[in-house]
Amino acid sequence: MIILGVVGVIRLVGVSKVFPNGEVALDNVSLTIDEGDIFGIVGKSGAGKSTMLKLIGLLTQPTQGDVEIFGENTCAIKNSKANAIKKNIGTVFQGYNLLMQRSVARNIAFPLELTKTDKKAARARCVELAELVGLADKLGAYPASLSGGQKQRVAIARALATSPKILLCDEPTSALDSFTAKEILRLIKDINAKLGMTIVIITHDIHVVRAVCNKTVVLDGGRVVEVGETGDVLDNPKNPATKMLLDFQI
Repeated sequence: MIILGVVGVIRLVGVSKVFPNGEVALDNVSLTIDEGDIFGIVGKSGAGKSTMLKLIGLLTQPTQGDVEIFGENTCAIKNSKANAIKKNIGTVFQGYNLLMQRSVARNIAFPLELTKTDKKAARARCVELAELVGLADKLGAYPASLSGGQKQRVAIARALATSPKILLCDEPTSALDSFTAKEILRLIKDINAKLGMTIVIITHDIHVVRAVCNKTVVLDGGRVVEVGETGDVLDNPKNPATKMLLDFQI
C-alpha cells in the first residue's frame, strides 16, 4: 500500500553504490525528501546525481543501504510491489526521448497504452495534460515540428500521464535557451502547486535550484556535502564544492 500525507516520501539511508569496475558513485548517502518538495540535487559532472535519480526511480539497486519510497524499502520488496511503486513515479528524461513517428497526443498517451487504459479515457487525459502544459493546439503535431521548449512540455505531459505522485526531472533545462528554460521552470512550479506533486530535479545549474527548489542537496564525489533549505545552502555555503559551483555560475 502506498502511504501519502506523511514526511519522508523518499528516504535514502546509508546508501552506497559501487560499480563492478570499483567506481564509487555514491558513498554512504542519507537523505529525506518530503511530500510536496521541489528538491534539487546539484553537483558537477560525476558527483553522483544520475545514480541517485536512478535509485529513486527504481532503475538500479544500491550496493548497500536502503531506499524507501512511500514508506516501502524498495531493496526488500518483490517485483509486483516494486511495479506498483514505479507506476507512481514519472520521469522527464534528459534529451526529451520523444517518439518521432508519433504525434504529440500519441507521445503523451504512450504510458497509458502500456497500462491498457481505455482509449476514450486516454484521449481525455491527453487533452487535459496538453492544456496543463500549454500545448492544447499541438496535439496533432509531430516532434520534428516542435521547438525545444515544446518538446520538453510534451515530455513533461507524458511523465504525468499515469498521475504519478513523484516526478523526476533529469537536467530539464540543459538543452534550452535561458528564456525557454525559465518558462519550463515556471511550468514545473505550477505543476507542483496545482497537483501537490513531489518533484526531484537533478542539475549542474545553480540557477535552476535557486529558481524552483525549496530544498537542495549538493553532491561531491558521491557524498552529501550540504543539504537544507535552498536559500540557506546557496546563500551561506559551507563546503568548498558548493562555493565552487556558485563561483562558476554566470
